[in-house]
Amino acid sequence: MQHGFVKVCSVTPKIHVADVSHNTEVIIKAIKEAERAGSQLTVLPELCVCGYTCGDLFNQQALLSAVEEGLMRIKDATKGSLQLVFVGAPLSNLGRLYNCAVAICNGEILGVVPKTFIPNYGEFYEKRHFTAADGHNSTISIGNERVPFGTKLIFQAENLRQFTVACEICEDLWSPDSPSIYHAKAGANIIVNLSCSDETAGKAEYRRDLVRMQSGKLVCGYIYTDAGDGESTTDMVFAGHDIIAENAKIVAESKLFENGAIYSEIDVQALENERRRMASGFFGDCKDCENTDGYQVIYFKTSEKEGEITRDFPKMPFVPTNSDKLSERTELILSIQAKGLEKRLKHTGAKTAVIGISGGLDSALAFLVTCRAFRAINKPLSGIIAITMPGFGTTGKTKGNSIALIEALGASPKTISIKDSVLKHFEDIGHDRDKTDVTYENAQARMRTLILMDIANQTGGIVIGTGDLSELALGWATYNGDHMSMYAVNSSVPKTLVKHLVAYEAKKLGGEAEKVLNDILSTEISPELLPPTSDGSISQKTEDLVGPYILHDFFLYYAIRMGYPPEKVQFAAEKAFAGDFDAVTIKKWLKNFYRRFFSQQFKRSCVPDGVKVGTLTLSPRGDWRMPSDAVASVWLDNID
Repeated sequence: MQHGFVKVCSVTPKIHVADVSHNTEVIIKAIKEAERAGSQLTVLPELCVCGYTCGDLFNQQALLSAVEEGLMRIKDATKGSLQLVFVGAPLSNLGRLYNCAVAICNGEILGVVPKTFIPNYGEFYEKRHFTAADGHNSTISIGNERVPFGTKLIFQAENLRQFTVACEICEDLWSPDSPSIYHAKAGANIIVNLSCSDETAGKAEYRRDLVRMQSGKLVCGYIYTDAGDGESTTDMVFAGHDIIAENAKIVAESKLFENGAIYSEIDVQALENERRRMASGFFGDCKDCENTDGYQVIYFKTSEKEGEITRDFPKMPFVPTNSDKLSERTELILSIQAKGLEKRLKHTGAKTAVIGISGGLDSALAFLVTCRAFRAINKPLSGIIAITMPGFGTTGKTKGNSIALIEALGASPKTISIKDSVLKHFEDIGHDRDKTDVTYENAQARMRTLILMDIANQTGGIVIGTGDLSELALGWATYNGDHMSMYAVNSSVPKTLVKHLVAYEAKKLGGEAEKVLNDILSTEISPELLPPTSDGSISQKTEDLVGPYILHDFFLYYAIRMGYPPEKVQFAAEKAFAGDFDAVTIKKWLKNFYRRFFSQQFKRSCVPDGVKVGTLTLSPRGDWRMPSDAVASVWLDNID
């Protein structure tokens, strides 16, 4: 399995209550269709071999014998198939009847998992027929063989160690002490749930949230397979609400009342990585927890072939795709940024906030956040000293937008040209003013920072940093220049999200502020440290030098936040950006990302405080601790 994805299927066949022969046929047909679709793990509903709503027919030996015969036929039908299948059936063991999930692979019954929590309220009266699992493993006879029986069974693929599966049944999920909690602690990456949940108004929403949050709480894949309208009888209707979730995200879901199959892939490699990352908590402490002892691992073989990956990889993983959610998230992030700065202003007793305005996106966002913080603590916006510092590369457009934005929001404007100061500095250090090298560029950035720091001292204020997360990842900042501030409000905001934050605030502000912010949004990203072109346009375009930020933010999310290895990042990028960037371009910029990320860690090792707004920050005091001199060869060598 090259990239660590497991193809899974949740399928609801249209059964007939108590018609075991018919049900066996439709179950076998569903399993074979799933196999043809490439499924490595297929889950069918609770008690589907005979039907959940059999009532007192469960006490009929004729039904139970037919069920056992049906299971033998299903087992035989899977010979030659490397697909792990879970099917629901009532089974008798030592004089007691159990509601069971039967695990089958390649013509063999691997194990049987009985239901732990037996509902006996409302329309459910399972205790009339079924015994609850006792929490201990034993064996059960099916046909002429004895197989493992119990709730503490984990099924693990021999050839993909992260592919580890455990099972719970319907009501087990609704319990406050769900078996899946202990399954996950014991190492199961995927939980399957064979269910027969009748439909009532509002229940689907509750069920969806329950499945989604259980997958997030346990950092697992969760496959919930519900009975369909074949079970509908007497007073109950069943809708076949199948759900596949992964770590708090729904990755596939069926429509109600449509029997059939849904497919997706579970990224077991990413799940294992996330659990390692959280090793000091839930998963790291499991050895000291009760109920995780006594698990039996049962091995099976899965297909070596990784089929087509149908899951989408969003081009901008830091930006919600839903417009309503994007607005909600944007407001929250701006509020978090402002609250972080508000605390720093109060704690230091700062009289002013000093910020450099360049006419670009990052300084615009930092300025907008600073305005929010000042309003929150009832400080006049005139206390924000907003400085535009034109240099050798400043264009008329960016300088004009800087001044217009400051005036539109009512801050205190200052314009301080750095040209003479930098030329004097060149003279002092013996640098040729016509040599536009790194010294030429960085001297300007450091001069601007010197001005900001000194004016902050003059006015009893603090300097607000403008650099964003993407720039920190790439080291696209002048050391002890724009790299430094007294509080960095954008430090965990990726570049692809900055645009949305600025656009949101522009629309909210309206008027002249909206007009100038929209013009800033349309401006080419540039540090403006090299002279403009002959027609006065920006000559130094950041994305021509370091690569498209939409790619780098994608790499940042999947390589650093998700822990994907380089070849998997490359695979995901090629799938996400098909038609936008070819494989050669993606490879070029991915190598550049890793080179810069490793070589520029020394800058991140000493960044100023900055508020964390999402699940990723590169602060050495927060999420990311990395040696400043680590070597990138392992990562670069694995990019094809």
